[in-house]
Amino acid sequence: MAMTDTEKLNKLMTMLDDDVSTNVANTFLKAAEKAVINLAFPFGDGTEEMPEKYEEEQIEIAAYLISKRGAEGEVSHSEGGVSRTYESGDIPLALRTRITPKAGGF
Repeated sequence: MAMTDTEKLNKLMTMLDDDVSTNVANTFLKAAEKAVINLAFPFGDGTEEMPEKYEEEQIEIAAYLISKRGAEGEVSHSEGGVSRTYESGDIPLALRTRITPKAGGF
């Protein structure tokens, strides 16, 4: 059964710090939805809908993108004994490979 937008938002909010507003979280959920659709339908015409089976990936992508705010494109960072390295400047390969592209015939 498909999750409602409210259920997705609630799940995402439990993964985040308290300082993230629901407006920001909703914005990133919509961006993650578009990313999932683009990954799932690389040759789509823009009318495709979010596949229910990738809702968890949508939430995880949104959480990942929110956690990178302010450090977009950062490849490596070390400060005070803490090191950060991002897998890519975009959605990590580990998440992207969980979404199987669908191509249709001509």
